[in-house]
Amino acid sequence: MKIEVWSDYVCPFCYIGKRHLEEALEKFPQRDKVEIEFKSFELDPSAPVNTENSIQEILAKKYGTSLEQAQNMTDRMSQQALTVGLDFRFDTNIPTNTFDAHRLTKYAKTKGKEADLTEILLHAHFTLSKHIGDKGTLSELAKHAGLDEKEALAVLNGEDFSQDVRMDEDEARQIGVQGVPFFVINRKYAISGAQPSDVFLNSIQKVWEEENQTSPLQPLGTEGMACDENGCEVPNSKE
Repeated sequence: MKIEVWSDYVCPFCYIGKRHLEEALEKFPQRDKVEIEFKSFELDPSAPVNTENSIQEILAKKYGTSLEQAQNMTDRMSQQALTVGLDFRFDTNIPTNTFDAHRLTKYAKTKGKEADLTEILLHAHFTLSKHIGDKGTLSELAKHAGLDEKEALAVLNGEDFSQDVRMDEDEARQIGVQGVPFFVINRKYAISGAQPSDVFLNSIQKVWEEENQTSPLQPLGTEGMACDENGCEVPNSKE
């Protein structure tokens, strides 16, 4: 089973949704048969790498609210994050552009470190208040994921993996992704948003059962004579 996850590193619901998915997978007996692939999605491709504005100021401008109302929004988000064991620190959060972070994740994927770096980047942004738009910071975080720091910095200083990010974003548009997180299971079912873990678990179980049922056919009558991998058994004749 394959689960594709479109998300962005500055999206709080993406981190919460990731935890909900992980909670569901912990309860799924065939967890080792599930492959997770993270897909790139930029909430604001035009966002500057560096800004003097706080996340509250950005939210207030975006939604046309007061700073106090924006603060209440981030406070509520922090409370929700605590329910899944996450510590969001919006007062020291550093808003930035995430294109390079996505490029770095594509590089990490070639080294088998995609999942590790994804978690590290989300934690760095929301809990450690790291500047994940800064190339130096990103290369240091890559080192924590087990990647070569100098090699990571070389990737960031060039244009490598830019097309990979754009392909993910183009694909998102093609399948109708309008917000993240967005989860696609076996290219058959889609889950939009940070749904409760039970929704993920029920969906995963449903897909697993459908994909692994032995036959969609309903049997009619009793089993007749047949051959299988063990040969052909001739039944005893009735007297």
